[in-house]
Amino acid sequence: MRLMLALLGLLLLLQYRLWLGEGGIIERASLEQRVADETELNSTLRERNEALTSQVLELQQGEAMLEAVAREDLGLVQEGEEFYLFVDKTDQEFDQ
Repeated sequence: MRLMLALLGLLLLLQYRLWLGEGGIIERASLEQRVADETELNSTLRERNEALTSQVLELQQGEAMLEAVAREDLGLVQEGEEFYLFVDKTDQEFDQ
Protein backbone atom coordinates (compact mmCIF):
# COMPACT_ATOMS: atom_id res chain seq x y z
CA MET A 1 0.00 0.00 0.00
CA ARG A 2 2.79 2.41 0.93
CA LEU A 3 4.58 1.56 -2.30
CA MET A 4 1.42 2.33 -4.26
CA LEU A 5 1.02 5.71 -2.51
CA ALA A 6 4.69 6.51 -3.07
CA LEU A 7 4.40 5.66 -6.77
CA LEU A 8 1.20 7.68 -7.08
CA GLY A 9 2.87 10.65 -5.36
CA LEU A 10 5.86 10.34 -7.68
CA LEU A 11 3.55 10.18 -10.70
CA LEU A 12 1.71 13.33 -9.56
CA LEU A 13 5.00 15.14 -8.98
CA LEU A 14 6.28 14.20 -12.43
CA GLN A 15 2.99 15.23 -14.06
CA TYR A 16 3.13 18.58 -12.25
CA ARG A 17 6.66 19.18 -13.49
CA LEU A 18 5.69 18.09 -16.99
CA TRP A 19 2.70 20.43 -17.28
CA LEU A 20 3.38 23.34 -14.93
CA GLY A 21 7.04 23.18 -13.99
CA GLU A 22 9.98 25.05 -15.48
CA GLY A 23 10.40 23.97 -19.08
CA GLY A 24 7.02 22.26 -19.04
CA ILE A 25 4.48 21.96 -21.81
CA ILE A 26 2.62 25.18 -20.94
CA GLU A 27 5.83 27.22 -20.88
CA ARG A 28 6.91 25.68 -24.17
CA ALA A 29 3.63 26.65 -25.84
CA SER A 30 4.03 30.19 -24.54
CA LEU A 31 7.59 30.38 -25.87
CA GLU A 32 6.52 29.00 -29.26
CA GLN A 33 3.86 31.73 -29.48
CA ARG A 34 6.46 34.37 -28.62
CA VAL A 35 8.77 33.01 -31.32
CA ALA A 36 5.94 33.16 -33.87
CA ASP A 37 5.13 36.76 -32.86
CA GLU A 38 8.77 37.82 -33.06
CA THR A 39 9.19 36.08 -36.43
CA GLU A 40 6.21 38.02 -37.79
CA LEU A 41 7.60 41.28 -36.40
CA ASN A 42 11.00 40.53 -37.94
CA SER A 43 9.38 39.88 -41.30
CA THR A 44 7.56 43.22 -41.15
CA LEU A 45 10.71 45.06 -40.13
CA ARG A 46 12.72 43.29 -42.86
CA GLU A 47 10.23 44.48 -45.50
CA ARG A 48 10.41 48.02 -44.09
CA ASN A 49 14.20 47.93 -44.16
CA GLU A 50 14.20 46.74 -47.77
CA ALA A 51 11.88 49.59 -48.75
CA LEU A 52 14.09 52.10 -46.95
CA THR A 53 17.20 50.64 -48.56
CA SER A 54 15.72 50.98 -52.04
CA GLN A 55 14.65 54.54 -51.26
CA VAL A 56 18.16 55.40 -50.07
CA LEU A 57 19.67 53.93 -53.23
CA GLU A 58 17.24 55.90 -55.38
CA LEU A 59 18.07 59.09 -53.48
CA GLN A 60 21.77 58.48 -53.95
CA GLN A 61 21.40 57.81 -57.67
CA GLY A 62 18.81 60.22 -58.95
CA GLU A 63 17.78 63.82 -58.61
CA ALA A 64 14.22 63.07 -59.73
CA MET A 65 13.55 61.06 -56.58
CA LEU A 66 15.20 63.73 -54.45
CA GLU A 67 12.99 66.38 -56.04
CA ALA A 68 9.88 64.25 -55.51
CA VAL A 69 10.70 63.73 -51.84
CA ALA A 70 11.42 67.44 -51.36
CA ARG A 71 8.10 68.38 -52.96
CA GLU A 72 6.15 65.76 -51.05
CA ASP A 73 7.68 66.07 -47.58
CA LEU A 74 8.81 69.68 -47.52
CA GLY A 75 6.26 71.29 -49.85
CA LEU A 76 8.94 72.85 -52.03
CA VAL A 77 7.91 74.64 -55.21
CA GLN A 78 10.19 75.46 -58.15
CA GLU A 79 10.61 78.97 -59.42
CA GLY A 80 7.79 79.96 -61.78
CA GLU A 81 5.35 77.39 -60.37
CA GLU A 82 2.20 78.26 -58.48
CA PHE A 83 1.21 76.50 -55.29
CA TYR A 84 -2.42 75.54 -54.67
CA LEU A 85 -3.65 74.23 -51.33
CA PHE A 86 -6.92 72.31 -51.27
CA VAL A 87 -8.69 72.39 -47.91
CA ASP A 88 -11.31 69.86 -46.83
CA LYS A 89 -14.65 71.07 -45.48
CA THR A 90 -13.82 69.52 -42.12
CA ASP A 91 -10.75 71.75 -41.84
CA GLN A 92 -12.84 74.87 -42.54
CA GLU A 93 -15.02 74.23 -39.48
CA PHE A 94 -12.12 75.15 -37.23
CA ASP A 95 -11.68 78.56 -38.87
CA GLN A 96 -15.18 79.75 -37.95
